Amino acid sequence: MGNEVQLDAIDREILFHLRQDGRLTNVELAKRVGLTAPPCLRRVKRLEEAGVVAGYRAVIDPEALGRGLEVLVDVEVAATDRETFEAFEETVASYEEVIEFRRLYGRPDYFLRVAVADHAAYEAFLTGKLSGLPAVLRLESHLTMKKIKADG
Repeated sequence: MGNEVQLDAIDREILFHLRQDGRLTNVELAKRVGLTAPPCLRRVKRLEEAGVVAGYRAVIDPEALGRGLEVLVDVEVAATDRETFEAFEETVASYEEVIEFRRLYGRPDYFLRVAVADHAAYEAFLTGKLSGLPAVLRLESHLTMKKIKADG
């Protein structure tokens, strides 16, 4: 862990504001953290070069795209050979409906976040794509009641 970047209070404040709005101008960011623009820009560049700030992104409203239903899916697989795992991962990663895909330690083997228009679209995805894959042993779907805290 010797490669950890040391952050002071101003660095943490910069990160806080960038998380809230990655499109802030350097001048506005500097004003919010109590610096002038040049030292603020140097700090941001240092954080980017160190990999602390890995990138900037747009936050998309799934409902605006007709994908307002998000389902969390636990997947257990029956396969033990590398080829089957890799084929499963490649196939699932290619599905447009899958917006997050993680391999886990222990059970379940995988975690998916799926975004679709509605319950009928999810049923079509589940029965037409996911459950038919040869590696799949068990699927468990979780519907969100309320989002308490999101990424960021």
